[in-house]
This record gives sequence, C-alpha cells and structure tokens, in this order.
Amino acid sequence: MHPHAGVPVVAGLAAAAPAGIDAADTVWLLVSTALVLLMTPALGFSYGGLVRSKNVLNTMVMSFASLGAVGLAWALLGYALAFGDGGAVVGGLGHALLRGVGLGAGRWGAFPHLLYLAYQGAFAIIAAALISGAIVERMRFGPYLAFIVGWSLVVYAPVAHWVWGGGWLARLGALDFAGGAVVHVDAGIAALAAATLVGSRKDYGRQALLPHNVPYVLLGAALLWFGWFGFNAGSALAANATAALAFVNTLLAPAATLLVWLLVDLLRTGRATAVGAATGAVVGLVAITPAAGFVAPRSAIVLGALAAFPSYFAILWRPRTPLDDSLDVFAAHGLGGLAGALLTGVFAERAWGAPVDGLLAGNPGLLLAQAVAALAVAAYSGVATLALLAALRLVTPLRPPANQEGIGMDVVEHGEEAYTRGEGAVLVARRPGGPKEDR
Repeated sequence: MHPHAGVPVVAGLAAAAPAGIDAADTVWLLVSTALVLLMTPALGFSYGGLVRSKNVLNTMVMSFASLGAVGLAWALLGYALAFGDGGAVVGGLGHALLRGVGLGAGRWGAFPHLLYLAYQGAFAIIAAALISGAIVERMRFGPYLAFIVGWSLVVYAPVAHWVWGGGWLARLGALDFAGGAVVHVDAGIAALAAATLVGSRKDYGRQALLPHNVPYVLLGAALLWFGWFGFNAGSALAANATAALAFVNTLLAPAATLLVWLLVDLLRTGRATAVGAATGAVVGLVAITPAAGFVAPRSAIVLGALAAFPSYFAILWRPRTPLDDSLDVFAAHGLGGLAGALLTGVFAERAWGAPVDGLLAGNPGLLLAQAVAALAVAAYSGVATLALLAALRLVTPLRPPANQEGIGMDVVEHGEEAYTRGEGAVLVARRPGGPKEDR
C-alpha cells in the first residue's frame, strides 16, 4: 500500500498534503502537463493545414486520437516499461495498471507521483502522433490506431527507459533534457520507416500536393511553441532556475532558427513563405529540446541557427526522391532532434546546469556519448517500427483501395467532410463510382 493511501478525505479533497510535496513544484508541473497536452491538438492543426482538403479531418484526428489510444496504453503499461524499476533495457511491471502510483512524492521530484505519470504520458502521446505526418492521406485509421499503441509500448517506452528511467544510455552519460532523442529522433526515424513501408500516395510525383490551409499551419505552429514551454521548462521538474533557463532557451533557439530559415528562403527564391516560417520555428524547438536546461542562452541562439541547415536542405532534397514522407517529419523532427542531440554535446556547460561539460568546455567525451545515443535510438526505432508495421500488414491492409484514397480519407474513414459541398455530398462521394477527383 502506498504510504499516503490512508490520508483522510473531506468533501473529496485531501485533508492534508502528503509529505514531501512542494506546492510550487506541483503547480508548475500541473501547468506544464496541460501545456504539453495542448501540443497534440496543435500538431493536428499544423498537420491538417498541410494536407489537401479531402484529408484534413483524418489528418487532425490521427493526432487527436493519440490522446485516447496512447494515453490509456501509457497509463496501464507504458509508464511501467519506461519508469518502473528494471534493468538496462526496459523497466519492470511494478507500476503496471497504475499500481503504486499515488499522491505521495515519488523519486522524480517534490510532486505527486501520479502527476509525473501524467506529465510523461503527454510526451508519449505527442511522440506517437508525430509519426502520422509521414503517412497521412493514405493509411487506414484502424491499423493506424493499432500501430501507435504498439509503437508507444514496444519502441517509445523502452527508449524512454534507456535515457530517463536509469537505462543504459543514462549510465553511458548521454544527456537529453526534454526529449531530443527520446521523442524526436525516435519519432522522426519511425516516420521514415513508416513512409517507406506504407508507400507513397497514389498522386505523389504526378501532381502538386499543396497545403490547403496555411493559416492552420501557422496556428498549429504557434500553439506548439506555446506548449513547448511546458515541454522543455517543465522538464526541470521544479519551479527553479533550471526551468527559467529552459524557458528562455525555448524562446531564443527557435527564434534564431526561424530567422535563418526566412533569410535562406529570401536568398534562394526572393520570397519568405509562411509554411517555411512555421517549419523553421518547429525545427528550432526540436533542436533545443535536448539542450534546453544545459546550455547558455547565447549558445542556444547559435544552436538554433545551426540546426536550420540540415532540416532545410533535407526538405528541399526529399521531393526529388521516391520517399513520400508527406509532411517531412524525418527532416524536421528526425534531423532536428539529431542536430540538437549532437550540439548538446558541443555546447553543454556545467556553469549552466549540465552535469558534465561539452566539447567547447573541454570534454569531447560527451559528444561521443550523444552520438552513440542518437544512433542507438535511430537504429532501434527504425527496425522496430518496420517490424511492427510488417506484422500488422499480415493481419489487415494498411491502405485503402486506390479509388477510396482518391475520394479522400475524411469520407472513406470517418464519413465526414471538413468543408461540405451541399446536402448529400458525403453520400454521393461514398457510392461506388462516386467522385474521385482531388479537391
């Protein structure tokens, strides 16, 4: 029994706070959890604006559904695999089905253990949702739900244990303040694997597949940035100076990436696009995530500026290849997370909260540990994602027939349209031989 399970309650409220709970830290983690949860519907808006109008609802629901599917999987089993007592590779089952996760302070900080489960669950939810951007407009919704649940348990939870749960990468000395490798390299490589196995959209390379609502993209990116303050500053797990540093770095690094992105756009084409601005901001947020509580603000600006280049040029290069990573999840999150993880090994400083110095402060060993961590996460995520999807494909088709894909995933998978064209439009579209054209 949890030591505080017997605390009396009055009108549904605890009569006294459990021992070891700090009010300020608890409030900050409550706020941070809410901010991170907001990021998942924000991602839905950002992704939804980038697809064609016939697929916008399906795309948004792929993000939103992760709140339910992955949220419950995390609470019932994923948290135990990630943060339960275990070995170097995976946690034990001591916390499965919420056992031993109560209102008293756990080993993670001066706040209720139950709140830590919720905070980390918000990370698991958006990590799985990120992958959807690589396979939107052509993956059936049922298999997608099964995939993200399996991925969160088989891929995400063990990787979180490696880095944050006392696993082998933590013992190696790798640093990941808020999820550069655990969330972004992990999901970015999974997106690359998923796009490869699921295959390209039927119209890929034959017609322009343009965003249908750029204001949605900007709205989603803005809300992602807002939520990211909880993602990064909340990872201090206390209302303290480290949280303040991570908060400021979460402002400065993406600001630098955004500006560099716009300037490169202007130099290349003479135009600075709104989609480019939104993408640049997200790449900067991804890149600062592993370093947010470990680097000086000046270093965060340089890190953000440098991180723009690999993602920018990967996005330029990708359409020339057969790879249909629909919304460039690998370029933005995979490469952005990789750049951030490696640059953490360059810029980390003890003077700014890091447990060890990085390369510029005289410790090249940290850069090596960061490289090993990023490559290990990438290799495991890629292989395990391919295996999961291949196994799922043996049970059920991953894609609808080509004619249904042409109609649009909103109508075929959900029986709804984002923008109705008059009474009966959905019914007509669902009849055999109904309209198949893009709209």
